[in-house]
Amino acid sequence: MTPDILHNLLNPPILFFFLGMLAVFFKSDLEIPQPLPRFFSFYLLMAIGLKGGFELSHSGFSSSAITSLGAAVLMASVVPLLAFFFMKRYTDNFNAAGIAATYGSISAVTFITAIDFLTSHDIVFGGHMVAAMALMESPAIIVGIALTKIFQPSEEKTDWKEVGRDAFLNASVFLIVGSLIIGLLSGHEAQPKFKPFTDDIFKGFLCFFLLDMGIASARRIGVMLRKGKVFISFAIIFPLLVAFLGMALGYVLGLEKGDLFLLTILSGSASYIAVPAAFRVAVPDADPGLYIPMALGITFPFNITIGIPLYYSIINYLFG
Repeated sequence: MTPDILHNLLNPPILFFFLGMLAVFFKSDLEIPQPLPRFFSFYLLMAIGLKGGFELSHSGFSSSAITSLGAAVLMASVVPLLAFFFMKRYTDNFNAAGIAATYGSISAVTFITAIDFLTSHDIVFGGHMVAAMALMESPAIIVGIALTKIFQPSEEKTDWKEVGRDAFLNASVFLIVGSLIIGLLSGHEAQPKFKPFTDDIFKGFLCFFLLDMGIASARRIGVMLRKGKVFISFAIIFPLLVAFLGMALGYVLGLEKGDLFLLTILSGSASYIAVPAAFRVAVPDADPGLYIPMALGITFPFNITIGIPLYYSIINYLFG
């Protein structure tokens, strides 16, 4: 496992992530000017969606693809329940639901970093895993909101139409699903024409994006450290446990090595974009100053530095 961790830590995108953190710690004025970070995010999602669509047009919806998608939706529905019933012992129901939705949903950036890791190891994965990522965004949000209604009934009516828009039509989901469909309709033969866009410049933009994520993460860590040991411990231990749960599920279902790795990563990641957008409207009593620093300041750095090589080493062992 140690060589994989070292390889991942010395990967340029990961080093740029740490450079961003160091910029904050040493009080540098380094900052990616707006709206460039949003542009980088859109590019990465579009490139991943297109590439997934091209691959899916080539492989089709096989039984393996359907199994992977089913496992992804199951994990996105079960994980928030586990998180909620654990965290409600340490905080109120609103915040427990916010944390549950955060850890039941996924991080597209962690997924993108994991794909870069697989590519560097020459391991193939199915294009349908991009669709799996998109499908895992929304179920946890719906489950989290439902839990607040069940355990803390309110006289105020929830605007489920608005919630649905934020859960299913937020920018990241809409763009990656749309790009996936475009790649699927264009066909596998269109892939070579888009190789410069989906492959050649991908790592460069990933470096810029992770530099900005490093800056954002370092700014959130201070907030998280003041929240208490329970929340910090949860932000590391819970993703590990549910990642192993996703790994066990995928292994039992017979997923291929690359697909199993991505399902594991998705299961153990946490959202800091889609969930805040949805909960701002549906559950304003949930404190984003709690669940965003947990996901962005603790879980995200842990996953891209230790989680990715750790899960890869275990899966590599399982596959001999």
